[in-house]
Amino acid sequence: MEETNYLQISGMHCAACAVRIEKSVSRIEGVSTVSVSLATEKGRVTFNKEKTQLSDIIQKIQKIGFGAKEIPDTSQLSEDRHNEMKDLQWKFFISSLLTFPLAWAMVAHFKWFSFIYVPELFLNPWFQLALTIPIQFLIGLPFYEGAWNALKNKSANMDVLVVLSTSAAFFYSHYLTFESLHSQNQTHPIGLFYETSAFIVTFILLGKLLEAKTKLKTTEAIQKLYQLQTKTAILYQNGKEIEISVGEVSPGDIIVVKPWGKVPLDGQVIHGYSMIDESMLTGESVPVEKQTGHFVYAGTVNQDGKLTFKVTKKDSETTLSQIIRIVEEAQASKAPMQYIADKVTEVFVPIVIFIALVTFTAWYFLFQPGDFYEALEKLITVLIIACPCALGLATPTSVMVGSGRAAQKGILFKEGKYLELLGKNTMVAIDKTGTLTKGEPIVTDLYVEKNYSENAFLELVGAVESASDHPVGKAINKMVNEKLLYLPNAAQVSSMPGYGVKGFIHGKKVVIANPRYFLKNNESIPAHAAKKVSEFEQQGKTVMLAFIDSRFSGIIAVADEIKTTSKDAVCRLKQMGIDVIMLTGDNQTIAMTVAESIGIKRYRAEILPQEKAEIIQELQKEGHKVIMVGDGINDAPALTVADVGIAIGTGSDVAIESGDITIMTGDINRVVDAMMISKKTITNIKQNFLWAFLYNIIMVPLAMLGMLAPWIAGLAMAFSSVSVVLNSLRLKRVKIH
Repeated sequence: MEETNYLQISGMHCAACAVRIEKSVSRIEGVSTVSVSLATEKGRVTFNKEKTQLSDIIQKIQKIGFGAKEIPDTSQLSEDRHNEMKDLQWKFFISSLLTFPLAWAMVAHFKWFSFIYVPELFLNPWFQLALTIPIQFLIGLPFYEGAWNALKNKSANMDVLVVLSTSAAFFYSHYLTFESLHSQNQTHPIGLFYETSAFIVTFILLGKLLEAKTKLKTTEAIQKLYQLQTKTAILYQNGKEIEISVGEVSPGDIIVVKPWGKVPLDGQVIHGYSMIDESMLTGESVPVEKQTGHFVYAGTVNQDGKLTFKVTKKDSETTLSQIIRIVEEAQASKAPMQYIADKVTEVFVPIVIFIALVTFTAWYFLFQPGDFYEALEKLITVLIIACPCALGLATPTSVMVGSGRAAQKGILFKEGKYLELLGKNTMVAIDKTGTLTKGEPIVTDLYVEKNYSENAFLELVGAVESASDHPVGKAINKMVNEKLLYLPNAAQVSSMPGYGVKGFIHGKKVVIANPRYFLKNNESIPAHAAKKVSEFEQQGKTVMLAFIDSRFSGIIAVADEIKTTSKDAVCRLKQMGIDVIMLTGDNQTIAMTVAESIGIKRYRAEILPQEKAEIIQELQKEGHKVIMVGDGINDAPALTVADVGIAIGTGSDVAIESGDITIMTGDINRVVDAMMISKKTITNIKQNFLWAFLYNIIMVPLAMLGMLAPWIAGLAMAFSSVSVVLNSLRLKRVKIH
């Protein structure tokens, strides 16, 4: 039996760390998948409980030198990151304080700064040694620990480069300092690298501090979702209102929400009237009317009236909880592009070390023969200028910000890969009912044969349709309930996907289906009924025939209004160069009427749910990358076979798990917005990769040629990863329709 768990992982300093954890954990028997994100500092692991335990996985991660613990409360991560930032701030402050005299002393090496007074004490090598020791071995201790753990596990990461460069600078200077005891000239005649070591550590800490701050900004979207959750609810029990913990509330309990209070859990209103702001879930700014029978959702805000509702879902199962889980999964997962960076990172550090040794050799033997000081300076510069961090952050930070921006508009990407794949598709297949149309049809026409009274007919039809989830069935059921006060229970009721429903009532067999069902089963439709069917269909209405005991008994015509946003959305898709095809189970006449009014030229009508999947496979064979957009009810097969499946709906009506992407609102424009966010995110990732590669391609040769000082290299390396995160944050400003 497999289960998936999330871990908070500490001690990662670059992408190589994340890759090393993944490799080590993947070797554990029973682990099927593992994904570690440097940007979120979280890992997701799926494993067989019969072969290994979560504790074994945590121990393995700890054994290779990283901290790991299960995440019981994801909202705690924000507090942990703030604590981490405070720790970095103190380390940076102390390191800067100790580095300042060394930086002051450094100006003595430059003639153009000769006018600046430098205290003699600052030039004393013993004083510099005393300042550098705590920077190198106390503040810099995590770098040594990380490097040792990496080498112990036969890998190399950024810590290895930092330790090699700073240790080379420190120990060479340390050697010269003690060597000066034997020299008659005690006025510091030789060049030391103490300030180089201190500068590198200080600048790296600065980079990590800025990186931590900017990373927090990338998680703003998920933090806002956490803030929507409430810890208490007002329970109505025995005529009293009692404030209790949300965790103590069970489905069936009665909860009271006062004006301007947050809805604590999902439920159905049993008393009261109010307007509720659901923008935090759906992205729609207009408040929604709520009264008896309507559903309310955790995290939404009650604006004026007092509402009493019955809880339908416990805390961990609310729509808000599902949204948070999906956003977290998307941010913890890897986009396909990330694997490119992972491959490069695996060999990055060993290559840099090799280049540094070549640089040292070239300077010591060719460019400035015998000058150990110059050769060592160039080696240190090469080691420190290279930065795999930017490569490691290129993809995950963009995915975090992009998916977070989408979530603010009610667009949920289940995995990071769909955020990347969506923008690469060339065709959109769209279901009609509930997607392009409102999915809330109403009965417009009713015809009953003379052998039945209208009430008797509606009683039989209503009883069989009462349990239907299909929009047409709901429309019929609503009309029947308005006319009749009581409906008997039907027996052996079963749905016929793509056709209708059937069952038994009062010993009579009742079949309510579209004309195709009866033609398929060779059941004759009277001429006068066929004429009416044709008339209704020409008007763009969906027609359902009722057969009672295998005899034609009546016609119910239903009309479904087209969404006002559908035409605009289709126009936007065309402007983006995307082909659009409409798929529907309705007849050709209705399909043509709807398609023409929206502006869709290509459509397929009279198809069953499983046939939609076959059509998508045909389109894929033609070379198209296909997005399927459906309501998540009858479109599951098509959503599954499509390159990307998008389930669209509202609130609890949407099957959140049925698609790769979920649109929480019924606005089809959100599909186009999702594609725009995807394309912008892909562009952003490419920009990050380009910058990361160009940085290393340009800066490493400059360091090899001796055109950069070590302290400049440390500063540049520190800011290279920060720049990637800052570029990713631009996605927060993506304009949504």
